[in-house]
Amino acid sequence: MNQLTEKTIACPYCGEHIEVLLDPADIDQQYIEDCQVCCKPINFLVFETMDKELSVTVFSDDESY
Repeated sequence: MNQLTEKTIACPYCGEHIEVLLDPADIDQQYIEDCQVCCKPINFLVFETMDKELSVTVFSDDESY
């Protein structure tokens, strides 16, 4: 069973730091979740680092990756 990884991200809109859970099944996937503080849509891009750790890049709708 894959374990979820907890990460802290900064909302690209309001700047608030929020805790998110990353699922290893989402590696190389992009999805959208609303900010828990300002409710704006945050784009998530989940990836695996060279050290085999789960990481995430977040960006607003105005930005592209």
